[in-house]
Amino acid sequence: MCGRFTLTSAPAILRQAFEYAEQPNFPPRYNIAPTQPVAVVTSEPGARHFQLMRWGFIPAWVKDPKTFSLVINARSETVLEKPAFRNAIRRRRCLVPADGYYEWQSKGGRKQPFFIHPRDGAPMGLAAVAETWVGPNGEELDTVAIVTTAARQEMAHLHARVPVVIAPRDYACWLDGGEVATEQAIALLQPPASGSLAWRPVSTEVNRVANDHEGLLERIELFSEVVKPEASLRPSRRAADERQGSLF
Repeated sequence: MCGRFTLTSAPAILRQAFEYAEQPNFPPRYNIAPTQPVAVVTSEPGARHFQLMRWGFIPAWVKDPKTFSLVINARSETVLEKPAFRNAIRRRRCLVPADGYYEWQSKGGRKQPFFIHPRDGAPMGLAAVAETWVGPNGEELDTVAIVTTAARQEMAHLHARVPVVIAPRDYACWLDGGEVATEQAIALLQPPASGSLAWRPVSTEVNRVANDHEGLLERIELFSEVVKPEASLRPSRRAADERQGSLF
């Protein structure tokens, strides 16, 4: 699954990577959590757009969100079948930009967090589906869920599920709508390519949602009973873009 992630690339880098029309300015985020507003890339004929959505999917047919369980992920194997996602996967596919995500490994009664990220340091486009919930008084809430799939063997010791990462060459296919495009898009719901991700153990400080700073990404020494993963090759992000403003 994917329950926390980061978005630390400068706004200009993200705009170039995802080619959306807007020019948002926002600070780096090191511990994005469910129910918070997250950056989402959508598409309409001729243009891509940046917008904020609540991370926590609410189908249009839900009458009272308070009675609906928090849904932050959609399983790739059943996304076409589940009533909650059937409309969204066909008509409201989107991308969630991220620079990495956290996963927790249970071992010896402990839950050790790891930071997982692309080896090349490039931003990721996580496959996602969106829906706009309209309340009884006409209020609207844009919501999103990240699509996950079964992990490859190299990642399975951390968690059985991983978020689907759409390659830049496939952004147009994933964002396009229509039945034929949906068949092609579903074929993209694969785990990240072997060797494309690196990971490192990080502090349990990330467990607390209120903690949101660069230090969360620092490597720590593992407890002996926790399986040691491969070394991370990601460079430090101490030189954060000071021009970033506030949006979230």
